[in-house]
Amino acid sequence: MVRAAFFWLINFFASAGNKIGCTCVYSIMERKDRPFDVIGQLAALRRYARSLVRNSDEAEDLVHDALVRAFEKRKSFRSGGNLRTWLLSILHNAHIDRLRRNRSLTRRHDEAAVEAEQSLPAGQEHAVRLQQVRDAFFDLPEEQREALHLVAIEDLSYQEAAQALGIPVGTLMSRISRARAQLREF
Repeated sequence: MVRAAFFWLINFFASAGNKIGCTCVYSIMERKDRPFDVIGQLAALRRYARSLVRNSDEAEDLVHDALVRAFEKRKSFRSGGNLRTWLLSILHNAHIDRLRRNRSLTRRHDEAAVEAEQSLPAGQEHAVRLQQVRDAFFDLPEEQREALHLVAIEDLSYQEAAQALGIPVGTLMSRISRARAQLREF
């Protein structure tokens, strides 16, 4: 949370050109009365990041990660050292870390893929067959469809289904028998 707020502050003040705000951010990152001019290096960091990853969004993420690392390691910056070189080095190392992490992730996924079954049976036949049965069910006469639905899908007993439809049990059984016969023919 603090990292995101810090980066947001840097971008806000850099884009707004707010000198007072920049002074606040500078004072956060001061070392022995020498401003830690990170904002002045943003353009170079962004250019270098874009040349490394060749994608604007990934470059911004890389710059963000490098600035967070720089802020966390600001005490390791040598007084009188070249800030630009230090920041570019941090950015480069962050890029290398990302590449290693991605390679490791890819390797783990590849190993998991070898362990997993390589192909799955096609589900189209099952889906087509199910659609055909559904269509055949809906093609049944309404009274047969109602009776079969109550018994087969709603799991009612013959007595309960007959009572729900207001018909004798024998009539219900006849309708169900005819419906099942038509579905078997299909």
